[in-house]
Amino acid sequence: MTGKQTSRRKPDWLKIKLPQSTKYAEVQKNIRKNGLHTICTSGKCPNLGECWDRGTATLMILGDICTRSCKFCAVKTGKPLPVDENEPLKIARSVKALNLKHCVLTSVDRDDLPDKGAGIWAETVIKIKKLNPQTTIETLIPDFDAVPELLQKVIDTKPEVISHNLETVKRLTHQIRSRAKYERSLKVLEYIAKSGIKAKSGIMVGLGETFDEVTELMDDLRKVNCDILTIGQYLQPTPKHAEVVEYVHPDIFKEWESIAFEKGFTHVESSPLVRSSYHAEKHV
Repeated sequence: MTGKQTSRRKPDWLKIKLPQSTKYAEVQKNIRKNGLHTICTSGKCPNLGECWDRGTATLMILGDICTRSCKFCAVKTGKPLPVDENEPLKIARSVKALNLKHCVLTSVDRDDLPDKGAGIWAETVIKIKKLNPQTTIETLIPDFDAVPELLQKVIDTKPEVISHNLETVKRLTHQIRSRAKYERSLKVLEYIAKSGIKAKSGIMVGLGETFDEVTELMDDLRKVNCDILTIGQYLQPTPKHAEVVEYVHPDIFKEWESIAFEKGFTHVESSPLVRSSYHAEKHV
């Protein structure tokens, strides 16, 4: 866009809403009580207050230690703990206790497991549906190395939306993402879309991409029939992570939103504080 940011002060449009309601405390209590992990806290999401005030949270399964070390992500990386076989039931019970109308699930990458964690993914969705038949579900999945049999495990549980994030434009993928490949992620999204389930993806901007690279990414997503797109501002979680190159003005986000709709996306969330599960209930 306009080049490297000279000031590290965040602009006014990145002000974060602090938690205010008793619902926030209720969500927090339930998560701690059941020993659950959320990407809201592990990923230092700027919308944590707003979403928890609304009684929604993105639950993270398979622990809180990732086998990959992406340059944008605040989730811990290293050797994960053994899988908790009771986790699917714990998650399902928490969804019921919180009376969620829509549930978003995500996970760390588990490249240490033979099935990359796909079995626990499937079991979790099944358990949620059994205890919460009225709850709609979005699964924000890792790439599972694009192995069809592993992707199919999640698809067969029939969540309403399956999401997999490209995270950044093609040129920057090798710098920002660990092990993940741009073309592999597109294959994952294509496989999801061909199954008949809504495919969704999200990216961050402000990492040094150009305006046209973002619109080209949109074309790549539409070629594989991805219907839902989220675009948000990258925020550096710690000094060890990739630096912010630019704080993109909200007007640019609005322009991308219009272009995305013109290209055929059915749902688009594009503004500085948007994250992949922001207003996810609207995407069903």
